Amino acid sequence: MNSNFKIFLKGIIDVSPLMIPVVPFGLIYGILAIDVGLSPLVAMGMSLIVFGGASQIILLQLFSGGASSLVIISSVGAINSRHLLYGAVVSEHVSDLKLVWKIIISYFLIDQAFAISNKYFKKNNNKNKYLHLVGGGFTCWVVWQTTSFLGIILGSAIPEKLGLSFAVPLTFLAILVNDFRKIINVIVILVSGLVAMFGYNYIPYKAYVIVAAFAGLVTALILTKMIKKQ
Repeated sequence: MNSNFKIFLKGIIDVSPLMIPVVPFGLIYGILAIDVGLSPLVAMGMSLIVFGGASQIILLQLFSGGASSLVIISSVGAINSRHLLYGAVVSEHVSDLKLVWKIIISYFLIDQAFAISNKYFKKNNNKNKYLHLVGGGFTCWVVWQTTSFLGIILGSAIPEKLGLSFAVPLTFLAILVNDFRKIINVIVILVSGLVAMFGYNYIPYKAYVIVAAFAGLVTALILTKMIKKQ
């Protein structure tokens, strides 16, 4: 088996367990999109272009609530701003790649793929390790687009009493489980979570996401320096 394909396949295998909660998450998006009045073509097109579960659902909620275009665009941009942090971390591993590959990787650089591949990058220095991220991201893409399509087709046929909304926090919780092993990570998670929770109602334009991420970074920086001094 080709070594490049092995790396790509490992990315698929490593990210697969995180795809379980994505299935109902994708269904929720599809159902909500039809419920707020989007056509199947527009709903599927948005899923293909945006490819961001949380931001897509927020977009639908704001759209259904009659929010202005400025509020919708700024809110979605704020929620997706975390990908700038992902890009900054991954950039050092893909700096030698051609622009085409960088564009492909940036499209597939979502939460689950980043969480899994970042660990792989730290442990491996092989030239084509970026294929691990491509494999993981491609798997996320296939699962998300497939379940979104099914949700769009099923529409209102799935009853609300199933409680599929649990998938939204569960998806992100699955990513964080590993980080609970270190006390520093737990503190950073708590600080970010508390800032986001209290800022939700007080920080305009959904900017609480950016503020929470910044608070987490500052906390991590302070704790890291304190440990180094000790």
